[in-house]
Amino acid sequence: MYRHFTSEERYDIYEKRGEKCSVHELATYLGKHPSSVYRELQRNKGLKGYRPKQADDKAHARQSSKPRRVYFTEKIRTHVDFCLRQDFSPEQIVGRAELEGIPMVSHERIYQHIWADKAKGGTLHQHLRRARKKYRKRYGVKDDRGQIPNKTSIDARPDEVESREELGHWEIDTVIGKSHDGAIVTVVERSSRFTVIGKLVGKHAEPCAEKAIEILTPFSDMVKSITADNGTEFAAFERIAECLEAAFFFAHPYHSWERGTNENTNGLIRQYLPKSMGFELLTQEDCQKIMDKLNNRPRKVLGFRTPAEVFFSMNLQLSHL
Repeated sequence: MYRHFTSEERYDIYEKRGEKCSVHELATYLGKHPSSVYRELQRNKGLKGYRPKQADDKAHARQSSKPRRVYFTEKIRTHVDFCLRQDFSPEQIVGRAELEGIPMVSHERIYQHIWADKAKGGTLHQHLRRARKKYRKRYGVKDDRGQIPNKTSIDARPDEVESREELGHWEIDTVIGKSHDGAIVTVVERSSRFTVIGKLVGKHAEPCAEKAIEILTPFSDMVKSITADNGTEFAAFERIAECLEAAFFFAHPYHSWERGTNENTNGLIRQYLPKSMGFELLTQEDCQKIMDKLNNRPRKVLGFRTPAEVFFSMNLQLSHL
């Protein structure tokens, strides 16, 4: 078993090196492996070579600065289980704990805990993300959906929208239930990833516009622009833009990456509304619960702050400008 060098052994090294002993001779004398002696000489030497007191100080400083092992105590286990049931991923749990200065085990250890719980018949694994559908290439595919008149291309969108440095620029999309059984409209703010969701009573342009206006009106002061895909459900975009006093842009057909924030958010929503589920019985209250989950879950891209923390703190700062 490896054992750290003692102060006495470091004095022996210093004296023997003065007698021109080789590393192998030192190792034999100390009962150490030659690589251990060599590493000791390299790591703990100073500008004037190897000195026992300096070597001792450097070794102790290095040891004290090493992160202490955190054990999976009952207190940590309780905190982890609570966060998992709030649908935090193991990485989000660890990142948020670090942000708040809370002792936490590694995300690998949390996964071990989840699988052990599953083996015992537990349900923690049910709160993990579901696999996503593979991307299907659409090279050369013609956009055969109905054309929307008077729309403004994403090419005309200001640079500050792309940089995400300014709050108030949103992306909008719809998510359809199984067998086209009901639909929801999702709108996500690009900088903070703050999300609002509305249950649609119809899949056509007018109901979609009405619901979008309804769910964004509480945040109307922070709606500067909205970007959509070319679905005909957004054909009444001029009404949305007029009511919210916001610019409205359309991405290029089949360029989903131009609305990557919204696409990613819809993937997160699928954790609660899988593709095997119809939306006909879904209520606005159900949508609100999903919004609360997403907006109060720490995100790695936000430094493990939550979308709500970023959205409302930036909103507060901007209101004082």
